[in-house]
Amino acid sequence: MQEVFSISDKLTTFIEDLFRRWGFTTDFANKADGWIFVLILILLSFLLSWLLKFIIHRISIVILKRRKATVLKTLAQNNIFARLIYVLPPILILSFLPLIYDDDYPKFIKFLERICWIYFVISFSIYINYILGVVWKILEAKEHTKNIPMHGLLQLFRGIVITLMLIIVVSIIINKSPINLITGLGAFAAVLMLVFKDTILGLVAGVQLSQNDVLRKGDWITADNEKVNGIVLDITLNTVKVRNFDHTIVTIPPYSLISEPMQNWRAMQQSGGRRIRVAVMIEASTIKPLSDEQLEDIKRVDILKDYIIQKEKDREEGIEMNTNNSKGLVNGTIDTNLGLFRAYVQLYAESHSLINKTLMCMVRLLPPADNGVPLELYCFTSITEWKAYESVKSEITEHICSSAPMFGLRIFQNASGYHYIAPAYITTGKNLPKEY
Repeated sequence: MQEVFSISDKLTTFIEDLFRRWGFTTDFANKADGWIFVLILILLSFLLSWLLKFIIHRISIVILKRRKATVLKTLAQNNIFARLIYVLPPILILSFLPLIYDDDYPKFIKFLERICWIYFVISFSIYINYILGVVWKILEAKEHTKNIPMHGLLQLFRGIVITLMLIIVVSIIINKSPINLITGLGAFAAVLMLVFKDTILGLVAGVQLSQNDVLRKGDWITADNEKVNGIVLDITLNTVKVRNFDHTIVTIPPYSLISEPMQNWRAMQQSGGRRIRVAVMIEASTIKPLSDEQLEDIKRVDILKDYIIQKEKDREEGIEMNTNNSKGLVNGTIDTNLGLFRAYVQLYAESHSLINKTLMCMVRLLPPADNGVPLELYCFTSITEWKAYESVKSEITEHICSSAPMFGLRIFQNASGYHYIAPAYITTGKNLPKEY
């Protein structure tokens, strides 16, 4: 320490002599040496920081070549070690400042110290936020954490760091303890809650979404009260960004996904099956008992042949089959055309190559309505991709509607112009036009 003071005195004497040689007065030389020291100290501090940054950067490159650790590689590529040097200049200035000045410049020393501390707090806060960003990139690249909504937590921690930075900087400027400043802010808590209401609600909702694993990036969601039907692109502290299937972008607050109903299709996609629920209205007047001749005629349908034979055998033996019994084949009957059609649709769905055999598959009748008797197919496809799913659903619906006449059944639909025009042509003895 004594050697440092000796160097400082020699440097002071040299600067004063230099100013006298240039023709300046002794009084001016004594006052100007302080500013020269500040300038030299700042230049040396930043020069030393730059040299250390260069050395650390070269060392990190050597480490990268020898090691294959992914985390270390990411840290080095983002210059996480070299960026720490930006915090060094104010530390060097604060360390050497008391050695250069004496008691002749107390106000200037305190002012310079405050500037250095403010610079240190701001640069250190920026470095911490940069580290948080790099850590988020590392976690986002990992398989088990890439779908977790980390962006909102990143914004939360960055907000905490910035808030603490502002409090410390203000306390340095007004020369008060940060604890006193935080205590004083308590009086404005109500105002802060009102101003940052959305941020606070978003913070609470983000924690709930993350804790309960309700939402992830890449999830398909729909919301009844919002125009939302698409894939989640990003989850932040204040917004959830969704790309709808019509290629529009929707942003919604996270708390609306907690307080209001939201449907997440992730479980469906992971289950390997997507539900098909097709219902057609059968006109009640077309439901009739089946005769033996009609059964023999329908036996020509390959998918029903074994089923009808088994049911006829059971009827002759007086066996009332339980539908849960594997010998009962399906939950249909051969007593009516609707019962046989119900069995046919069940067998057709079970034999379909794109229907999931491990999930529920059933055909049922719903309560009769004004327009007929609803027959519903309830099953799951083995594919979940939207376009392929709609193709399978359409194919099955078309087959059900087209095969109903084979059993003497008619699908109900409201009367159209055809139903009114056709009787008029028949009444007048005219032939129906080709388009009818």
